[in-house]
Amino acid sequence: MTARGVAPGSHLFLVGMMGAGKTTVGRLCAAELGRPFVDLDARVEARAGRPVAEIFAHDGEAAFRRLEGEALAEVAASPVAAVVACGGGVVLDPAHRARLRTAGLVVWLDAPAGVLAERLGAGEGRPLLESAPGGVEPALARLARAREAAYREAAHAVVDASPPDPAVVAAAVAAAVREAERPGATDGGGGPGGPGGPGGAGGDAEPAHRRPATRP
Repeated sequence: MTARGVAPGSHLFLVGMMGAGKTTVGRLCAAELGRPFVDLDARVEARAGRPVAEIFAHDGEAAFRRLEGEALAEVAASPVAAVVACGGGVVLDPAHRARLRTAGLVVWLDAPAGVLAERLGAGEGRPLLESAPGGVEPALARLARAREAAYREAAHAVVDASPPDPAVVAAAVAAAVREAERPGATDGGGGPGGPGGPGGAGGDAEPAHRRPATRP
């Protein structure tokens, strides 16, 4: 499917693995597009009054995902179009994927596990990485494989997040937004209400910048 057919002024949701640069790229995109920036994890922390790592440690991942869903619903319902950096696992719930696609344009920032590992170091503050057996990179590779189908189902477009300069990635995302909101653009089957949208048959996101598969 193509990144087309999204109503102008819709939210822009950035999804992808931890270390993909969603927050950094999101802030740059917000400045470029003239929209407010929202960090979904920060919203969760504000609602819970605790850091994400503490929520995971004391209440478990299920409790965090519930809070994440509440925060997503709140942001998606806002009439003010924003650039939203989502947590890496927000796409795991089918209801969240449907909400993302209905409320705006979903761009998947994709990068190989090796690149993500270089950025994340020892994974401090990342509950799913800190105690992972075998090290950070293998853990990231496992998570990426487990989540790939969900990212692909949720996304309208894929942008290569491996360039070291986040401005390059942000420019590619902004280009995807402009293409999606271009007057007369039509969804290639994956937009809200289309065959790949909620209630439809689904479809694969089309990379904004194609690159060979590099998943470990």
